[in-house]
Amino acid sequence: MKRILVTGSGGAPTLNFVRSLRDADPKREKYYIVGIDCDEFTIHRSECDKTYICPKANDKKYITFLKHIISTEKIDFIHTQPEVEVFTVGKHREEITTLGCKLFMPKQSTIEILRDKAKSYKVWKEAGITVPENIEINSEEDLRRAYEHFGKDNIWIRETIGAAGKGSLSRPDFLFAKQYIESRNAWGKTVAAEHLTARTTTWQSLWDNGKLVAGQGRERKSWEMGNRTQSGVTGLTGTGEIVNDPAIAELATKCILTVDKDPHGIFSVDFTYDAKGVPNPTEINIGKFFTTHYFITRTGCNMPEILVNLAFGEYTGQYNVIDPCEEGYCWVRGMDVLPVLVKKEAIKQKKEEYLEIMRHIS
Repeated sequence: MKRILVTGSGGAPTLNFVRSLRDADPKREKYYIVGIDCDEFTIHRSECDKTYICPKANDKKYITFLKHIISTEKIDFIHTQPEVEVFTVGKHREEITTLGCKLFMPKQSTIEILRDKAKSYKVWKEAGITVPENIEINSEEDLRRAYEHFGKDNIWIRETIGAAGKGSLSRPDFLFAKQYIESRNAWGKTVAAEHLTARTTTWQSLWDNGKLVAGQGRERKSWEMGNRTQSGVTGLTGTGEIVNDPAIAELATKCILTVDKDPHGIFSVDFTYDAKGVPNPTEINIGKFFTTHYFITRTGCNMPEILVNLAFGEYTGQYNVIDPCEEGYCWVRGMDVLPVLVKKEAIKQKKEEYLEIMRHIS
């Protein structure tokens, strides 16, 4: 039985990873899954076989703690899901692998480029890929210059490192943006960009030493709790839909290969469409799956299982598998409820029933 360690074990992304492994091919050996989480409360949501509270990833004792758990629990493989842990574990990968624990991660240089939205923007822009124009905000003068360039009605502000829409503001006025950046001590960690549309899509992929293993597209129909944030972005997909668009797959592949000619591990690309309907890459979630990757598992492609098989040299499936999931399915999520897999046709039918009743009562 393989012994797997997962980080952020009480969070939704890792829950999806664990559920995917529980759904793995029953003909293969089962997994014993150990989870760590730095939150004393959320750890109790974990679905692992055993859990431990751990230090935060920026704590100087984090790696020492991690190595202790690996040795104590005789861990064979570790999957890091939160971005900061991908970065930290990646920096110490040699210490970890010398313990006999496998990793399947991108190069550290790639992680460091892609966790920083300003760096990835520059790489894509230089490669001629359509991206929203960015201005780095290191001072109040830079912020004022950004407003003069974009205008209040066409400006988007976000922090360069972090997930879940960290530090994002949609069309704020200058004074609010200035005070917000100051309150977060985010000068030098923020960019202003051209404001794009609300339409977003993603492409999650796995790579093995430069070869694409599998990639799958998904369109986001809504942000969960989007009405609770100024920007409307929470990083939490409310409803997603499987979309198999060859153009998105091709563009995502180009974005990945532009940054890393020999990609290895997980590369999950985010796109937002501009006013002309052109998808612009906004970031690549590096070394981690999207929060809702169990949706992709349920519709035909269990990437966590593939990841583990690759790590152990046991993958016997095909390579260059593009958009294998069946279209027409939606994944409806919410707080304190299990996600629901529903046919797009059923959503349409329910709306038509409503409209028919409204016509009747009118």
